[in-house]
Amino acid sequence: MRPPGIGKTAIMEQVASELGIGLFSYSMTHHTRQSALGLPLIKHVSYFGEEYDFSEYTMSEIISSVYEIMQSADIKNGILFLDEINCVSETLRPIMLQFLQYKIFGRHEVPTGWIVVTAGNPPEYNHSVREFDIATWERLKCIDVEPDFDTWKEFAYINSLHSSILTYLEIRKENFYKIETTVDSKSFVTARGWDDLSQMIYLYEMHGIFRMIQTKNLSTLLKKTSTQE
Repeated sequence: MRPPGIGKTAIMEQVASELGIGLFSYSMTHHTRQSALGLPLIKHVSYFGEEYDFSEYTMSEIISSVYEIMQSADIKNGILFLDEINCVSETLRPIMLQFLQYKIFGRHEVPTGWIVVTAGNPPEYNHSVREFDIATWERLKCIDVEPDFDTWKEFAYINSLHSSILTYLEIRKENFYKIETTVDSKSFVTARGWDDLSQMIYLYEMHGIFRMIQTKNLSTLLKKTSTQE
């Protein structure tokens, strides 16, 4: 639990990579009751000589996706990572409570060897957040993730982020992670944002755009200087 762009998903990717296990990520904001629980179907059975029809549900899209990963990648253990867990719709809340307690969607259980990890943002950063009740919190172990420049810097070196970003942040560490709300608007910069910026700079350099912008700025500066002189 912490603000967006701080690296919650990246942490899970690193854990899965280092342990050599599977990882399946799902954003719960994209799910309806039908996709999480499955679709209803009519099943015909016989009890003690009497015939009955009753409703059963197909396998949840989430659970079936885990089985697909296990089969295609030939792995038995993994992490089912459910993001935006505190943004589920009202119709999904009872289902999620059951899931957090028993690891079951409908009648289908998360495979043995898989653990469930969830993530969410505090309400001040997401208007869709619904506060958990005590019954839900009692089934969770909450870990707050804090921004740390030195830790992020290791990631930046390993992933070869652009040197200009690292140079800038070494001088202005206070600008590494900042979210501000004013009367007019919100302004923010996140750890994920610096990674995105690095990729943009590399693309600009690859296509000569960044060099062109620098040249134009230099030409403008020289013109202003000569005019003043």
